Amino acid sequence: MTENTGFAAYALWNALKLHFTSDSYDYFKYHGKTNVSKQTFTTNKSKYQFYKLSRKYELEELKNFYIANFIQGNADWVGDLIQNGDDNYTKWKKTQESLTYTFENDVTYLFDTYAPGEMFKIVGNYPNLLKELMQGKIHIETLLYMNMIMGFLPNWKKQIQEDIVWPEWELKLRKYQPFIFDQYKIQKFQDILRERIADAKAKN
Repeated sequence: MTENTGFAAYALWNALKLHFTSDSYDYFKYHGKTNVSKQTFTTNKSKYQFYKLSRKYELEELKNFYIANFIQGNADWVGDLIQNGDDNYTKWKKTQESLTYTFENDVTYLFDTYAPGEMFKIVGNYPNLLKELMQGKIHIETLLYMNMIMGFLPNWKKQIQEDIVWPEWELKLRKYQPFIFDQYKIQKFQDILRERIADAKAKN
C-alpha cells in the first residue's frame, strides 16, 4: 500500500501499534500487513483524524511520525498524536539527523561517568547503562547502537529480575532496534566506541 489515504494511515498505525505493543506481531516479518479492513475503518470514531494525518504526511514520513511517537509512549490513541505528535516527531528527526554527534556525546558522557566494566553492572534493579536511558541522560538510539555492536540485551533479559518496568523497556528496545539498523553507522559507531574505550584505559 503506497497511496496515503485515511485508511492507509489507519492501517499503518494499526500495524505499528501491534509491532510495538505485542510480542507476537513483527512489522518486518509480516511486511506491515494486518487483518484490518476498510469496513473496520469506516466505523472507527477516529477515522477523520487519520484523514487529517494522511493529508499532512506522505506515507513513509507518516511511518516515521508514528515510530517517533510510539517510542515516546504517545501513539496508542490517535488523539494524542494530533495533540502532541508533532513535537515528538520534530525531536526524533533532530536526533536522527545528528545521530553521529548524539552518539559521540552520549558515549563521552558514559565513559566520563563510568569505568567500562561498571557501565553494564547491575546496581539495584538495573544496569547503570539502562538507568542512564531511563533517566533521560542518554538517547535510546545510543543504547541500541551499543547493543548492535556489543550484543548485551539478551544477557540483560536473563539477568534483570525486576518484572514491572523492565519488560516494557525490553519490548520497546527490541521492537525499535530494527527500524534504526544501519550497517554503515554500526561500523562508524564501533570505531567511536573503540576510541573511547582506549581513552578510558589510557587514563587508568
